[in-house]
Amino acid sequence: MSSTTGLTGKSVVVTGAGSGIGRATALKFAAEGASVLVADLNAEGAKAVVSEIEAAGGTARAVVGDLSEQSVVDEVVATAVSSFGGLDVLVNNAGIMDRMSAAGETSDAEWERVIRINLTAPFLLTRAALPHMLAAGRGAIVNTASEASLRGSAAGAAYTASKHAVAGLTKSLAVMYRDKGIRANAIAPGGTITNIQVDVEAGAQGPAVLGSYMGNVGRPADAAEQAAAILFLASDAASNINGVILPVDNGWSAV
Repeated sequence: MSSTTGLTGKSVVVTGAGSGIGRATALKFAAEGASVLVADLNAEGAKAVVSEIEAAGGTARAVVGDLSEQSVVDEVVATAVSSFGGLDVLVNNAGIMDRMSAAGETSDAEWERVIRINLTAPFLLTRAALPHMLAAGRGAIVNTASEASLRGSAAGAAYTASKHAVAGLTKSLAVMYRDKGIRANAIAPGGTITNIQVDVEAGAQGPAVLGSYMGNVGRPADAAEQAAAILFLASDAASNINGVILPVDNGWSAV
């Protein structure tokens, strides 16, 4: 185990942990000796990750449900606290894509669902976790923003707005709670190999425009590369890093 992460024995919540970046993140925290609460909408995926952690000698629990619902948020935090004795790290990773829709093509349903999952759920989880972190006088929050939080050419209107807002929420948390021992940072993944599917409407304005910018993506990341950045930001090695939106994008944001 690393001598610099300071994660051994810590209680960690990872959302969207049943697959992709979330799964890789949960496994990395468990390998560092943390106890991990695996939260996901997919019961099969969440339970599989818990089994994988336990098979390697780690400690994990699963909570299944829609994280945009307050009752599920409450269950996630309560389970972590009761099972692991507190809550030290919150990784708000769960998210969904939009249809790459331009604003004029975005339905109420698409807008509301993307905002609810990508922005409101992290807010609800953070609000529920904060009392426990404040009582302990320490805590680390790591959000998954996106390349779309840095520019307007990486996704549709709903996703872009949601991820810009995640970046703003992260910075607000960093300012509001830095004197309370709580740090908040985010990664901004570029192209990453995961199971997220994009349901693009043929002939729509959004996908037609965005397609011309996708040549700058470069080599897609492996989910483990994104997870390594999340673990670093949560670790003692990043003890004076607060309010950062860290691109993990093979230089896409520099183009």
